[in-house]
Amino acid sequence: MSNLSIQLKIVTPEKTILEKEIISATLPTGVGQITILPNHRSYIASIIPGELIFKLEKEEELLLAISGGFIEFHENKLVILADTAERAEEIDLARAEEGKRKAEALKKEIISSDDLGNARVMAMIQKNAARIRVARKVRSARNMKIDQ
Repeated sequence: MSNLSIQLKIVTPEKTILEKEIISATLPTGVGQITILPNHRSYIASIIPGELIFKLEKEEELLLAISGGFIEFHENKLVILADTAERAEEIDLARAEEGKRKAEALKKEIISSDDLGNARVMAMIQKNAARIRVARKVRSARNMKIDQ
């Protein structure tokens, strides 16, 4: 590994999702979207549901949908501890859209004073929205058919 790259490792409770050398990582954190480049200062943060965007060599990008977790960056090593993380190819677009619809319907039923229930529903909506965005971006870039 050179000092111009980052060694990435993504781990969920079930398995290691990915180990790869990357050029940069763009992540949705609790304080906003951040980009980590090689030789960035050490950093720890929580991740919210959204898209992980990794730049590879030759202008390639790798996109994943994440439901939340934590990151640690130190000495050009980025470890992502994710609740769930999915590559675009693994996402069932119809199922993600249905999950988002169900969560939005549930949101309308929840009484506004139930903050915990509201937070759970919003997390479900964000997770499925991220899954949809990632799947559509990658499939569109690869000229793959997008099932509606």
